[in-house]
Amino acid sequence: MLVYESTKEEFMNSVENDSITEDIYSCYKKKIGGSSKSQIRSWTNSMEYMYKVLNDDKIPNNSGIAIEFTIPTTAKRIDFIITGSNDNHDSVVIIELKQWDAAKKVEGKDGIVKTYVGGGEREVTHPSYQVWSYAALLENFNQSIQEDLISLHPCAYLHNYKFNDTDPLMDDIYSEYTDEAPLYGKGDVIKLRNFISKYISKGDNKDILYKINNGKIRPSKKLQDTLYDMLKGNDFFVMIDEQKVAFELARDMARKSYCDDKKRVLIVEGGPGTGKSVVAINLLVNLIYDDMISLYVTKNSAPRNVFFEKLKGKDFTQKYIKELFKSSGSFVEAKSNEFDALIVDEAHRLNLKSGLFKNKGENQVKEIINAAKCAIFFIDKHQKVTLSDYGSIDAIEKFANEFNAELEHIKLKSQFRCNGSDGYLSWLDNILEIEQTANYDGFDFEYDFRVIDNPNELKNLVFEKNKENNNSRLLAGYCWNWKRDGKADSSVHDIEIGDFSMSWNLNNTDTWAIDENSVNEVGCIHTSQGLEFDYVGVILGKDIGYDGESIVTDFEKRATTDQSLRGIKKLYKQNSEIAIELADEIIKNTYKTLMTRGMKGCYIYCEDKKLAEYFKSSLKRIHNK
Repeated sequence: MLVYESTKEEFMNSVENDSITEDIYSCYKKKIGGSSKSQIRSWTNSMEYMYKVLNDDKIPNNSGIAIEFTIPTTAKRIDFIITGSNDNHDSVVIIELKQWDAAKKVEGKDGIVKTYVGGGEREVTHPSYQVWSYAALLENFNQSIQEDLISLHPCAYLHNYKFNDTDPLMDDIYSEYTDEAPLYGKGDVIKLRNFISKYISKGDNKDILYKINNGKIRPSKKLQDTLYDMLKGNDFFVMIDEQKVAFELARDMARKSYCDDKKRVLIVEGGPGTGKSVVAINLLVNLIYDDMISLYVTKNSAPRNVFFEKLKGKDFTQKYIKELFKSSGSFVEAKSNEFDALIVDEAHRLNLKSGLFKNKGENQVKEIINAAKCAIFFIDKHQKVTLSDYGSIDAIEKFANEFNAELEHIKLKSQFRCNGSDGYLSWLDNILEIEQTANYDGFDFEYDFRVIDNPNELKNLVFEKNKENNNSRLLAGYCWNWKRDGKADSSVHDIEIGDFSMSWNLNNTDTWAIDENSVNEVGCIHTSQGLEFDYVGVILGKDIGYDGESIVTDFEKRATTDQSLRGIKKLYKQNSEIAIELADEIIKNTYKTLMTRGMKGCYIYCEDKKLAEYFKSSLKRIHNK
């Protein structure tokens, strides 16, 4: 969607008459709504600089100009676009405008930098990555660009930023993106002008803007083929038995919605290891291959990033595919039926509201169903692990009915994790007192479950297993504070038990589950939920124990840095019974989730010795049956 459009001549006149900010804001209010004062100030400042850049006859007066162009499949907007042609080839120059005057590089994260925005220093995408990914999205989802062979040329203009010879933004770790989308800063007016005139020597009277704005939104053949090739031959994503049944039902519903525009909602319910994520990724690839605008959605970034890395493998580097993996808060401003299909994994983790402070939007479940012709929710009712986890079958059914959507419900039952041992999962439910099951006295012992008496022994055991294929990890309940000075340094040990000590997983990587050296860090629920390993070693902290008769939990023993039970103390003062019940459910669910991450085995260490003996006594009953 175009917010502001004009020719270069009209734009220059508006700047000269000091009306450009008012003109942009007038269009913005009509098409999008109100804007913040900071954004209005940025228009005033940046447009003056763009006036200087364009103030040359080499750039034709009848070139097209667009400001705040909304990108398909996202609420993101391109700051500045110039259109025209060169050597009879239609061209578009895409410019990301920044007010920055300083930045820091971030090691270990792809395309991420630090700068001062929003009242503090924050991690954000590198300007070259940002504008390059915007161009890639346009190229891959706009049919006019694909069919008319319109070439896109991204760059970033940081007009307040003075680059130096060792500038962090020009570091070699960002070269992949700065090569594709060059950076220009303070004093680079002529350089940027030359970049634009290289691709635009003839004007187009806004014709290309019209083509792009009215282009059909569909995935490109290149994107379809790339995704299909990534999936093909990847054993991790092979579907079997009821996974295939769920996949075919979901694809059939999405195809019907694509054809008749009627809303449909599918709930795919399944416990740990039933293959929900495998089905979800297959759907993403195949629905895009079927010409549908589809996205894979989760609340937490860890599953999105790990599945993206597993999908792309070693032979593909198209990082724009990462734009197909979205957070659950991405649909606050989405239009009705903007997407053909939204595939929501870990739907039990959906929040009520979105944003850093949980103050945006109305309801994530409602927003997702509104945004999609077909919404597919993968959910496990026993994996609610924080107070803010709102996603439930009841909520999905409620909003599906509100939208008059056709609703289907299917269950995945077969267990492909924990060595296929359904008995192990039932035993866990029973022994953790989540629900009574028939497996109160044990499970099939093809699954390697052990109670370890010493945390160092647990660590050594997991380290040994990890040597096989880097797919074993240590996990722990959130009972130890995350030290601020250790968030990027694994030599700072947060977890201490006697002479055992280790660091929590670092916060400078979203791929802890598959990184080479992350076995040296202990994972938490947020970096492991939705993922799987060969073997896991789980440390059960002081928030769970055994009193001789039953399992007991204590939210007071959770770390003060734990956000999953944020608000529980306030709730306890208001209604202690409800607070204790909620906290008990979350703590038990957390440990069940951690203890079901291992496909081949799970080893546990309990801080509460009575709890360790309780587990051991249950194992003895199994042996003596």
